[in-house]
Amino acid sequence: MTIQRQALRRSKSNRMIAGVCGGLAEFFGISSFWFRLAFFIAFIPGGVPGILVYLIAMIMIPSE
Repeated sequence: MTIQRQALRRSKSNRMIAGVCGGLAEFFGISSFWFRLAFFIAFIPGGVPGILVYLIAMIMIPSE
């Protein structure tokens, strides 16, 4: 049995800023809340680690 997974894309329907968390959630099949929480926690220590990762993901992950 083969499991077919959709391509990683930024979500247009499940988005708050650029759709990165929504796209990751759809790709992995979990709630976008957990990705948003992870990015929020990464923003807390000065913001730079979380913002940098989010911007890189926004640039590299294509939109739907």
